[in-house]
Amino acid sequence: MKHVLVDFRIDSEETNSLEKLNYNIIKCPPCNRLYEAVCGHPDMLLHKIDYENIIVHKDMPSHFINLLKKLNYNVIKSHSILKPIYPHDILLNAVNLHDYFIHKLYNTDIVLKKFVKNKTLINVKQGYTKCSTAIVTDTAIITSDPSINAALSNTKIDILFLPPGDILLPGLDYGFIGGTCGLLDDNHLAFYGNLKYYKYGKEVIKFLEKHNVEPVFLREGKLVDRGSIFRI
Repeated sequence: MKHVLVDFRIDSEETNSLEKLNYNIIKCPPCNRLYEAVCGHPDMLLHKIDYENIIVHKDMPSHFINLLKKLNYNVIKSHSILKPIYPHDILLNAVNLHDYFIHKLYNTDIVLKKFVKNKTLINVKQGYTKCSTAIVTDTAIITSDPSINAALSNTKIDILFLPPGDILLPGLDYGFIGGTCGLLDDNHLAFYGNLKYYKYGKEVIKFLEKHNVEPVFLREGKLVDRGSIFRI
């Protein structure tokens, strides 16, 4: 059985789409320390290191930790506690690629830093790094953040740099591209919504085609930022 980690507020159409693809849906329990708009976003609450290790925020409920352990993951708690005030909410919100680890490094949780110390560490101004970044492959990303775009410009990473906006995030003005999607496997990127309703959808589809990745639309309508989808 394949599994995906999602926000607990995933809707019925999105749920049905994932289940039809034979994915077991694991809903992240909300953290009441964060403001409501992002309290269930997986990219705020945990960080998947690899297919053996997952870091969760320090106050993650034990039933959720036990569930991950039953899936044979080594579950580690963060050193610091999530708090609603920036930058205390970004401890785990980093981009972790095969060769690169990208985040506002001064605010990265120290437990997470230990796991990535052998990678090339890239500091960016954007603390919501994973929210702001859609991972297409280990060498291709989509972002609307200028600091991420600039910091990666001299690497081997191919970047589609898009204007911000035109993404829903209930409770806030707009969401981020990284929070609308997640890789189901190496060749399929699932979206909360359909790119035909996104102002820059054609550019995204062209970029995905370039990297042999197909979009999967979990529902009709505009893109919604529910926090990244993580396959486990």
